[in-house]
Amino acid sequence: MSTVPIFADETWKLPSRGRVGMFCLIIAESAIFTIFVVAYVYYIGRSTYGPTPQILEVPIFNSICLLSSSLTIVLAEHAIKHGQMRRFAALWALTMALGIEFLAGTAIEWRKLIFEDHLTVRTNLFGTTFYSLVGLHATHVVVGLLMLLLVMIFTLLGYVKQSHAERIQVLALYWHFVDAVWVVVFTVVYIVGR
Repeated sequence: MSTVPIFADETWKLPSRGRVGMFCLIIAESAIFTIFVVAYVYYIGRSTYGPTPQILEVPIFNSICLLSSSLTIVLAEHAIKHGQMRRFAALWALTMALGIEFLAGTAIEWRKLIFEDHLTVRTNLFGTTFYSLVGLHATHVVVGLLMLLLVMIFTLLGYVKQSHAERIQVLALYWHFVDAVWVVVFTVVYIVGR
């Protein structure tokens, strides 16, 4: 009498290199963001002169736009997985538009802080930590948007197919990471830090 394992029908297969690579990138980037968040929290209230966090206006609309882009990219992933290429392209473009709106809102916020409130990186410790943390996040949004733009260009040229769904999901992981980091940055800078 031979013994057959309970899960004999299931064969284990390696996860995709793209997913493993993206998870490694996300882990490394999470460490960097953690350092910046801890520095920001540590230095809250230590500026003895100049503008303080009370000058910040809570960017609710921009946050809604960025967080909504996680929903649109999930819907885009679903569309490509089911071969709905026109729907995929529209949702991908909407994701990009929401990300661009977020960056535009950040630019408007920074313009006000610099020219009206006179807060720069060199003004005080608050300015240094604020622009470092929020700027690091904005840089990640720009990188994400550049990757989304490349996919959009290839989609419009007809090179992106249903068979690329796995790669789209890997890229979407990065975008979800950027959105998740914003939840932390928003909470620390605009809620706790004020």
